[in-house]
Amino acid sequence: MSTPQLSVQLYSVRQALQDDEAATLGRLAALGLSNVEVFGFVDRADELADALAAHGLSARTGHAGFLSPDGASPDSLDDTFRAARRLGLEILFDPFVPASRWADEKEITRTATLLNEAAERAADHGLRVGYHNHSQEFVHTVAGVNAFDRFAGLLNPEVALEIDLFWASAGGNDVVSLLHRLGSRVRALHVKDGPVIDDPFTSGAPFDPADTGQVPAGRGRIPLDASLDAAPHAEYAILEFDHYDGDIFEGIATGVSYLNGKGIV
Repeated sequence: MSTPQLSVQLYSVRQALQDDEAATLGRLAALGLSNVEVFGFVDRADELADALAAHGLSARTGHAGFLSPDGASPDSLDDTFRAARRLGLEILFDPFVPASRWADEKEITRTATLLNEAAERAADHGLRVGYHNHSQEFVHTVAGVNAFDRFAGLLNPEVALEIDLFWASAGGNDVVSLLHRLGSRVRALHVKDGPVIDDPFTSGAPFDPADTGQVPAGRGRIPLDASLDAAPHAEYAILEFDHYDGDIFEGIATGVSYLNGKGIV
């Protein structure tokens, strides 16, 4: 069992980044963070790499959409993977496949095939790829199991999974049991806390992240302690808020303190 590295998903501070990127990165570094998870980086990899380096920050994981229904072109994939490597990423996760594609076994198989193919191409760049869940992946039963378990069973061994504990719980999971089932595929965790809510993505109704009630890690109902213990192969423990009612930096600081208390730095 290895201890994961502490990180934060920059989406949590997206507004602050838009207002003043340098000051925002400086504040994260001042909280004791040395790793971040990036998003929206493909068209600005050089600029972002310089900004992170200026504050002693590294990006080892990131999010980018590459599992389009028709598949990304080889050139597009290569551009994405080159940008990821420019930043020093080790694993790139696709962060969202729409709910409609998790209701049909053929679509689930197609998504898994696209991810397996992307993994082969990513390896040429010295990069791993994987998938980051929300809740819509778990609500349908396919071939006797939930859609996400079916999907995971179709993935090649080199494909990684990043389990968002809050959203996996919203998908109706006992998240500790889920992590045990997925085993060594789980290479990163989104350590996100709050109430146990119902999946908001399959209904098609408008969804407001402010309605999720997310709180700092260790302050909600998600079994974070047991989840960390159940994911011994996780390389990264990544704090994230989709929305936070309060000072976002205070919320992150509380999460940093919680994970530091688990020996995660």
